[in-house]
Amino acid sequence: MEWFNEFGFDQPWLLLLLLALPLIWIFSFNSLAGLGRWRRIVAITLRTLVYTALVFALAEIHWRDQTNRLTVLYLLDQSESIPREQREAMMSYVSKSVDLHRREGVGDGTGDLAGVIVFGANAQIEAAPAESSLPIVGRVETNAELKTDGTNLEAALRLAKAAFPEDTARRIVIVTDGNQNAGDVVNFAQSFSGDGIGIDVVPIRLDKKADISVDKLMVPNDVRKDQPFEARVVLSNENVPTEDNPSGAVTGDLILKQRINGRDELVAKQKVTLETGKNVIAFQHELNQSDIVTLEATFQPDDVSFDTVVKNNAASAFAHVRGKGRVLLIEDSAAPGEFLQLIERLQTAAIEVDTMTTDSLFTTAAELLQYDSVILANVPRSSETELAAVGFSDQQVQMLVNNCRELGCGIVMIGGERAFGAGGWSNTELEKAMPIDFQIKNDKISAVGALVMVMHASEMAQGNYWQVKVGQEALNILGPMDYCGVVDWSDMGGQPRWLWKMPNGIDQVSNNRKRMLSLMGRMTPGDMPDFAPPMEVALAGLKASPASMKHMIIISDGDPAPPGNALLKKFSDAKILISTVAIGTHGPANSQLLRDIAKATGGKYYEVTDARALPKIYQREARRVAKPVIKESKTGMRAIPTSMASRHEMLQGVDATQLPPFYGYVMSTIKKSPLVEQLIVASDPADNAENTTLLATWRYELGRTVVFTSDAGNHWTTDWYNNEYYDKIFAQMVRYSMRPVTQSANFTIGTDLRDNKGRVVVTAINEKDDFINFLNFNARGIPPGTAAGADGNGFDLNFSQTGPGRYEAEFDASESGNYLLTILPGEGYERLTTGINVPYSTEYSDRETNDALLENLVNVKPKGAEDAGVKSADLAGKDGLEEPLKLNPFRPTLPHTSAIEAMWPYLLVLGAWVFLTDVFVRRVAVGTEWIGASWRYVRERLTGKKDEVLATNMERLRSKKSEISRQLESKKREMRFEPTIENE
Repeated sequence: MEWFNEFGFDQPWLLLLLLALPLIWIFSFNSLAGLGRWRRIVAITLRTLVYTALVFALAEIHWRDQTNRLTVLYLLDQSESIPREQREAMMSYVSKSVDLHRREGVGDGTGDLAGVIVFGANAQIEAAPAESSLPIVGRVETNAELKTDGTNLEAALRLAKAAFPEDTARRIVIVTDGNQNAGDVVNFAQSFSGDGIGIDVVPIRLDKKADISVDKLMVPNDVRKDQPFEARVVLSNENVPTEDNPSGAVTGDLILKQRINGRDELVAKQKVTLETGKNVIAFQHELNQSDIVTLEATFQPDDVSFDTVVKNNAASAFAHVRGKGRVLLIEDSAAPGEFLQLIERLQTAAIEVDTMTTDSLFTTAAELLQYDSVILANVPRSSETELAAVGFSDQQVQMLVNNCRELGCGIVMIGGERAFGAGGWSNTELEKAMPIDFQIKNDKISAVGALVMVMHASEMAQGNYWQVKVGQEALNILGPMDYCGVVDWSDMGGQPRWLWKMPNGIDQVSNNRKRMLSLMGRMTPGDMPDFAPPMEVALAGLKASPASMKHMIIISDGDPAPPGNALLKKFSDAKILISTVAIGTHGPANSQLLRDIAKATGGKYYEVTDARALPKIYQREARRVAKPVIKESKTGMRAIPTSMASRHEMLQGVDATQLPPFYGYVMSTIKKSPLVEQLIVASDPADNAENTTLLATWRYELGRTVVFTSDAGNHWTTDWYNNEYYDKIFAQMVRYSMRPVTQSANFTIGTDLRDNKGRVVVTAINEKDDFINFLNFNARGIPPGTAAGADGNGFDLNFSQTGPGRYEAEFDASESGNYLLTILPGEGYERLTTGINVPYSTEYSDRETNDALLENLVNVKPKGAEDAGVKSADLAGKDGLEEPLKLNPFRPTLPHTSAIEAMWPYLLVLGAWVFLTDVFVRRVAVGTEWIGASWRYVRERLTGKKDEVLATNMERLRSKKSEISRQLESKKREMRFEPTIENE
């Protein structure tokens, strides 16, 4: 009965249901009394079997089977600290080790399994466990997803643990130099002991070779403008004296560069001689502008044979150059110099102003850290120029907003005909940060536009994708009171159609925006043969629209039949402009057709060769529909201060009622929030403060945002230039947006880097040299990378007070490069900027095998195993495989494993068949007469003799049948049928 012990249950408590069997017997014995004795016994027995099978299935019965099969996973270190020839040797070692030692037929005809995991800074399965050889030579070099600039042994072990099958013994073979620079493999490996997983190690021996490395570039974190400072470069020369180089010294060029606002500048280049060991070389330098400057030191040896690894020949650091408050003014590249007079006035007020145009915008969040406020001066989201698709990407908008929300930088938006809703900023992250909504959410305002898009780009590459993309981009720019419609061509019906079936095919965006976006996402336009039908449909819809500004965009390859001149004149008479976008046209004739359509109606013509330019084109064209949000007056409007204006610091010393008239502004909708401070409104339209905001502000988390919806004297406020309040109102507006400093303190910042962790220590002392305690720190870090901060991938720094006036925070710094940190000690204190430079990965500096770590790994003895792991001979190269191959990873020294197979599915099938048998027994009464008849039939066939009794009975039946037939025939002849005639 030993086999019985191999059964088990996952839910054994459900076996208590078997106690209900006596009740089933009693009930069934009485209810089945009509079946007879034997049928009743059979039916009860079958019911018992069905019920028992169901209970066993619910209890999840399984079968345990002991197996001595073994799965071996080879973990191959492919990091760059190991030379390429040794990494290639690993491939040969694995293939030969599996072929030499893997056992066949060790468990029910099956054999051991082998697999491969490759790892560097991450880990990936190269070959899943299988009962076969592993011909993987050369495959790892093509693995683009494997990061080789680090070594994370813990990640490899975690993946191996998850990849093991459950029904075999388990062992891993780690082929590595042991130089981990991420994770904690020793602590994690201890868990392998309890899980019965064995660990063998094949060491990779590293020879210390000739190499030069730039260990560190040291500069002060904070320096003053025009103040000299010293930059020191620490270099290591690992060359030893040889016959060719008796001193071991290496000569070369040490180059120091600085990067400011994305521009690289050479600081110094000098010839140096590096002695064996550590070398420190100093540079004297000064910076003449307030900025965050990145400095980089690079060493170039005269003889490259003395430098094995080139990736450790550079180090960088950064310095924060302090100065007066600085702001960044971004202007439209299509109108450069538009705000020169405002810039001069701000500089006169001791505010440093840097300018940037929309065709050369910032690319990293780090470029914004140096500024206390950013001014968007009459800037559209995408520029009007047709030479290139320039403007703000979604990532750049996100950087700008994150810099305000998380790092306390202010944002000031100054109006004009290209700003706010008129500039295509509706439904963006920037709109969320402003105290106003850029859309008019008031049906009292009749300034609305209507946009119709005709889609015919199905023949271009990814045409349907780009049609959906541009349609959604344009729709997002429209306000809720605007109208929108989309016309495409149905290949099924051969007719133009409106995408949404609303009155006239065009409807107000309002509450329909989500549904419109969803319908656009499912749009699949066909190949349009003729321009006239869809243009006639669009014309009818636009004419029926109550909008005051009507516009149409056609995207096409130009091959449909041209519309007639009469149709184009109808558009022109209705003042409906048509802009055309030519994509992948079939020659000059097709391009000219689209050009003619745009010219005849007063629209614009675009020829696109790169589909990525399409969204910005549609953004610019959709802005035409948004033009009605601009409110202009030839006679002028007055600035009306609100009740909170007199006490607000932006208007200190300013009497808004004495400001000259202005002649235009961009209408908007004030946000309904208690944080919003609406300070000045326009006099026209009267009694409509909701949509006539001229100056407003609010706090957006850590930063402040300010809007001035008129311009800065360029067109609408030209009368303000010579007014006594012009300088005050704009200077105070900008200063207010900058983070205020109302309290003085002395903060010292220290940084440290250890074990891939960055540590920041801030000490705070007030003017009386007393420690400042209980500060509420708010700090944010930006990791290395060109897009850092673009999608909110920065990290929070959680400071805790560890002593009087001492605050500490720690963060992960496993990635090489500059970590920029901005720290806000509390309300009213100056923002602190610092950072930590993480040099190249230690992957490029560890040049010796870590034997101590490898010994710790092999000493982990699996529970129940006969021995601990084995450390083989070193794997030197393809020609040195003989000694490492003596290690047998498939040796049967690990405890046998129980293979568990679930049995409950089989019981369910058995119960179903038994249940059908039970129904048959109860519903079908089977007699015994058929047994005798069958026997006689078989005997007659076998012997060839008929049964006499059966023959007599059959003859008697035939006679009887003949007699009855004669009687029936006689009765038929005796019967007469005569017709009956009715009397008339």
